[in-house]
Amino acid sequence: MPITPDQVPPQHQRRTPALESDMVPRPQYDNPNYRGSGKLKDKVALITGGDSGIGRAVAVYYAKEGADVAIVYFDEHDDAQATQRAIADYGRRCLLIPGDIRSEVFCRQAVQKTIDEFGQLDILVNNAAVQYQEPSLEDIDAARLGDIFATNIFSMFYFAKAATPHMRPGSAMINTTSVVAYKGNPSLLSYSTTKGAILAFTRSLAPPMLEKGIRVNGVAPGPIWTPFIPDAFEGDDVSTFGSQVPMGRAGQPMEVAPSFVFLASEDSSYMAGQVLHPNGGVVVGA
Repeated sequence: MPITPDQVPPQHQRRTPALESDMVPRPQYDNPNYRGSGKLKDKVALITGGDSGIGRAVAVYYAKEGADVAIVYFDEHDDAQATQRAIADYGRRCLLIPGDIRSEVFCRQAVQKTIDEFGQLDILVNNAAVQYQEPSLEDIDAARLGDIFATNIFSMFYFAKAATPHMRPGSAMINTTSVVAYKGNPSLLSYSTTKGAILAFTRSLAPPMLEKGIRVNGVAPGPIWTPFIPDAFEGDDVSTFGSQVPMGRAGQPMEVAPSFVFLASEDSSYMAGQVLHPNGGVVVGA
């Protein structure tokens, strides 16, 4: 069942990245009513930020559809191991790759470890990101900009560049952007800017990748209950998070994951350079 705002107490985690295991209530990453049908049978996916939040849900849904998964994460080891156990419960393998995606060398190594473990790479999900509350432009310095762009968008260039030589025709690349790429958010200025860059990256990369038989698309979630929220927000901003959208609540990771399944599977074989919008009913421009 969806979690309504009255079920979310004020909370804040001082640790960055925040931990899914410390959230109250825990995000819902697996819908027992969703039954896989082999859409991704024996495929291999690499998912950045796969330890928690949307990334965990995508990893689990991919496993339900028959894929093995490599998940890249920073240092949230307990969360990552919980994801690995959830994938094993569906009979699939999960490789854990901790490290810093701001490093191009690490990104290349993560792709190579995936190839060494599974022998192939069919799906790349560029999902990992960081987010900061910024009350004013004066709160954003060069170090902050360098960090958020390196994490949220530079890493996508690194992974795409490293993964492409290993991806066969019929493979898929999926980038996580956000509703704020279309609407903006004054208190998340640097984050919103990187998400706009991801939108342009997705649209610009799609045509040349089609020449290789690789489809590039994106997903732009609205407010989703993930570790992002108690990390970046505090108090009532957490307990009322998501109440502004037409559905009146934050979404759950399990409500976003099917968009990633669709874009990774042959069901979306005629789509490239497009973005799906699981955002609680917010209407945005193209």
